[in-house]
Amino acid sequence: MTSFRPPEFAEGYSFGRWHSRVRGAPEVFGQFPASCLAEEIATPGAGQIRALLTVAGNPVLSTPGGDHLDQALPELDCMISIDNWINETTQHADVILPGQSVLEQPHYDEMFWSWAVRSAGKYSPALFDPPEGTWAEWKVILMLSALVNGASPESVDTESLDQLFFAGLVAGFVQSPGSSIEGRDPAEIVELTAGVGPERILDFQIRTGPFGDAYGADPEGLTLAKLKAEPDGIDFGPMVPRLDEVLTTESGKVELAPDYILGDLPRLRESLESNQEGLQLISRRHVRSNNSWMHNAPGLMTGKERCTLLIHPEDARARGLEEGMRAEVKSQAGRVEVAVEVTEEMRQGVVCLPHGFGHDKPGARLSVASQRPGVCNNVLAPGDLVDHLSGNAQVNGIPVEVHLPRAG
Repeated sequence: MTSFRPPEFAEGYSFGRWHSRVRGAPEVFGQFPASCLAEEIATPGAGQIRALLTVAGNPVLSTPGGDHLDQALPELDCMISIDNWINETTQHADVILPGQSVLEQPHYDEMFWSWAVRSAGKYSPALFDPPEGTWAEWKVILMLSALVNGASPESVDTESLDQLFFAGLVAGFVQSPGSSIEGRDPAEIVELTAGVGPERILDFQIRTGPFGDAYGADPEGLTLAKLKAEPDGIDFGPMVPRLDEVLTTESGKVELAPDYILGDLPRLRESLESNQEGLQLISRRHVRSNNSWMHNAPGLMTGKERCTLLIHPEDARARGLEEGMRAEVKSQAGRVEVAVEVTEEMRQGVVCLPHGFGHDKPGARLSVASQRPGVCNNVLAPGDLVDHLSGNAQVNGIPVEVHLPRAG
C-alpha cells in the first residue's frame, strides 16, 4: 500500500560492487553477509571494524558461527546497543540504551503487508503513554548519528535532524521519474506532511503510494489521517498486475536465468551428484517464538520442551536413540547435546533443530529464557560454509553426526 523504492534503484539493481575485506564476499543491496561480522572484527588491518551498534538484535544467537562473534565482540573499542534486554549479545555493550515498549508506540506493519495477497493496511495507535523521559528508538539513532559526526550532546537538536532527513527524502522522490510527485516543489510537500519521525515518513509513503492522494492530485486518495480514522484498517481488494511498473532489470524481463546463476550450475550439479553420507541438519521456527527475543515472555514459554531434535524413527533406531533421550549433535563447527523427538514427519537422513535458542551463556540476564535455555543451532553452522554466489551463510543442509552422548 505504500510506495518506497529509493530513487537510486530506479535504473535497476547491481551486485558485487565491492567485496568484504577478509573473505571477499560480494556486496548485495549494500550489505555483507552476517557471517562476515566476526572475522571483520577479529582480523587486524586497514578497515578493521572497531565499533558496533546493535538495535534490538541478538546476533550471537541468530547468526552462523555465533560463538566466534561472542569471542570477537569484547575486542571492539566501542559497542552500543539500543535494547530493552541484557541478552547474549548486548551483555558485551559498553552502553545499553533502552527504547520504548512496542505497546508505547504506534505501529504500522511495513514489512508483512508487502507479502499479503490483498492490498490493505492498518494503523495501530499506542496502547500506553511512554514513561516520562524515555526516547523512541528513532530519536536515539538520530542522537547517536550526530555524536558520531562530532557533535556534542548539548548541541544536538533531534527535531532539526528529523526535518533534515525528511527534506532529503522528499527531494529524492520529486526528482524520481514516475513518482506521483515528480516535479513538485519539495518545500510544499514537506509543509503538507504532518507529524515527526517514522509517522511522518509513513504519511509520505501512503500519500505517494498506489492508493494515495499524491498530495492533492487525487482528493479521494488515501492519507495517514484517513487510515487512522478506520480502526479496523482498510482493504483495497486483491492485488492487481503491475510488473511493468516495478521491474528494473536491464532487459525489461524477469531474469530467471542470469549469467551468474547459469555459470554456477556445474558446481551445483557436482555437489548434488556427490555421495553425501550421514545426516543433514535443517532448522525450524515455532508459532510462539520469533528468532530469539520472545523466549523471555513467561506466557510464551509454557508447555512441553520445544527445543528438541526431530529425527526419523529409522535414523533414531540406527543410533540407539528413543523418544526423550539426550543425543549429541556434532558438525565441523561445534557440538550440542539436546533432547530427542522421534517423528515420521522428518525425512530419513534429515534432522531438525529450532532457531533462536541457547540462552545459557554467562552474562546474559534473561530470567525466563534461562530456565529453559535450549541449544543454539547456529553453533553447528560453520561461518565459512556459504552460498558461493551471494556469500550468505548456509544455515540448512549442514552435515552432522548424531549419536548417544559420550560418557564423561
